[in-house]
Amino acid sequence: MARRKTITDERLLDTLLETVMQVGPAGLTFARAAKASGLSAATLVQRYGDREKMVRAVLLRAWDRLDAETDAADAEADLSPAGAVDLLMRLMPAETAERNATDGLLLLREDIRDPALRARGAAWAYRLAEALARRLSDDAAEGTRLAWQMASIWQGAHIWWAFTREEPAERAIRRVLESWLEERNSRA
Repeated sequence: MARRKTITDERLLDTLLETVMQVGPAGLTFARAAKASGLSAATLVQRYGDREKMVRAVLLRAWDRLDAETDAADAEADLSPAGAVDLLMRLMPAETAERNATDGLLLLREDIRDPALRARGAAWAYRLAEALARRLSDDAAEGTRLAWQMASIWQGAHIWWAFTREEPAERAIRRVLESWLEERNSRA
């Protein structure tokens, strides 16, 4: 007879994601996961089989959470260029900017190296581009072109903010995105 789970998969993966954010994917061992979750290492081995599968499950859960947040932001943001900025800013809240710029890069490295995680990242990128495109142009092709530009500027702004720290992340990243919109509008 199968034993009843004392902690749901989602709650366990969320707990382990916090641990991965602290120690990086390479630092997530069964012993560390057991300590963080309160489950035995043997129980975790039964759930995931091996450490790589456990790390992948944690990172897939992170993509699930980002998908849900993207869907919510897409549903709530105005269908306008300003709404596109708001959507992106919601996906990178100021209170997590530091963590995303440092510890988040460790996760991104794993996402790029693992084909299943890379596919999830690509799928999210296309969803994000579609959400931005609807806000940037009535012409689908033009909207898509602008969406990829805007997403690239958003990521670049976050990286450069992480180096310079001349102003709060929220202000710096929003300023760059709004400046790009103004420049685009002045050319139109």
